Amino acid sequence: MPELPEVEVLRRSLVHRLPDRRITRIETRTPTLREPLDLRKLRRLVQGKRVTGLRRRAKYLLIDVEDDGVLVIHLGMSGRLTVVPNDEPLAPHEHLLCHLEGGERLRLVDPRRFGLAFALKADEIEEDRHFVHLGIEPLGGALDGAFLANAAAGRRAPVKNFLMDGRLVVGVGNIYACESLWRSRVHPKRSTARISATTWERIAANVREVLSDAIEQGGTTLNDFADGEGNAGYFQVTLSVYGRDGEACPRCGRVVRRVVQAGRGTFYCPGCQR
Repeated sequence: MPELPEVEVLRRSLVHRLPDRRITRIETRTPTLREPLDLRKLRRLVQGKRVTGLRRRAKYLLIDVEDDGVLVIHLGMSGRLTVVPNDEPLAPHEHLLCHLEGGERLRLVDPRRFGLAFALKADEIEEDRHFVHLGIEPLGGALDGAFLANAAAGRRAPVKNFLMDGRLVVGVGNIYACESLWRSRVHPKRSTARISATTWERIAANVREVLSDAIEQGGTTLNDFADGEGNAGYFQVTLSVYGRDGEACPRCGRVVRRVVQAGRGTFYCPGCQR
């Protein structure tokens, strides 16, 4: 599932392709993804408008257009958003087609149909039900040890579950939580009540570092992710524990283990994560 780094990589790959181009026509090939596709609203707010910029909020890509419209895309589990020539044949599971001036189209391909595509006015975003519950951005300067310590006050949740709570901090998905805790030498099941201020600072720094590293390496491609030009990411090559159960820890040599937490596979080293 594409997480924050993958969506940021996607944004960066499209930022030189879309701005100042007009979306001349919008088509849909299915009535619904995770939610119904409101073609009438998409056309009213986006069609015929020139793209003015691209932003990211959590795992949502926001494409700003003239007159304060916003095209919002969420890739779900398996979505891909790419720019292709207009004469390229329809891909299997190509559900949303945004035709661009200049002979190309922006297409959303989503085999599992867990993605989203909808349009809003810019001043509606903060109060929209998709956004109103979201926590802070981990790369925006607000994430530090003090924030995590304050958020954890009175809680006893396992630290990995805590980090993945998008109501507190957005975008720390399963892969990146595992890798951040490995770099921090913290066991994923450790209670938040047993973490010191110094350790919270270390965790916050490593969350920022892991996410930044993933972005610089083009994201993590385990199954479906590709950027706006169809390129896969390479962060999976440098993963230290995620998906490496049964292998040697690259730091201490102990065998990496896998357990299940909240229905998700958790990977850690029993030797250097206490």
